[in-house]
Amino acid sequence: MLSLGVIVNTLTVIGGTLIGIPLGNKLKEKHKSVFFTSIGILTILIGVSMGLKTENFLVVLGSLVIGGLIGEIAGIEDKISNLSKRFSKGDSNFSTGFISTTVLFVVGPMTILGCVNSGLTGNNEILYVKSIMDGISSIAFASVYGIGVLMSAGSVFVIEGGLALLASTFQFLTLPAYLNDFTGTGGAMMLMIGLRILNVKEIKVGNFLPALIISPLIDFFILLLH
Repeated sequence: MLSLGVIVNTLTVIGGTLIGIPLGNKLKEKHKSVFFTSIGILTILIGVSMGLKTENFLVVLGSLVIGGLIGEIAGIEDKISNLSKRFSKGDSNFSTGFISTTVLFVVGPMTILGCVNSGLTGNNEILYVKSIMDGISSIAFASVYGIGVLMSAGSVFVIEGGLALLASTFQFLTLPAYLNDFTGTGGAMMLMIGLRILNVKEIKVGNFLPALIISPLIDFFILLLH
């Protein structure tokens, strides 16, 4: 049975986006630049906060290198950009908005703990709190990035729904050995997104998405060797 917490979280992202898009349309370019700067700095702060939870920085490094190479070979970022052209009518902000909010909404302790807790016990309290936070964030991001944020609601539904349905299988991810390095890897990606938003460096963050799968795999082998 699909988790009610997942449904609520998906709906809050959709609702926040629908509020944020018309808000952004009313803003002048000079005002939007303030939003861009604020969101960029906030994203970096979130990334630092998540990154400091890492237990083993070598795991994060290995995850980013291996995951980044896989993503580069597969051309994930380019495929997302091509997909964006179908929905955004040439809006270059689509892929940045989609990737930024997808990572923000689905990476972190609240996602893992909330989904596993919901799937195993039916308790959705963590996901409800997360829904409020994501709803507020989606308003801010949608005012700048538009429909790309709306598409991330699909990521929330699929990823969180899958974690909740397979909660017993993914319960191991709640262990600190896995959760902290997974969160740290996501934090590093959030830092990349922040630098991209601030136009410091154009990083193809989408190519690093496989790193989120590589991180628990590396931790698994490390624990296996011990």
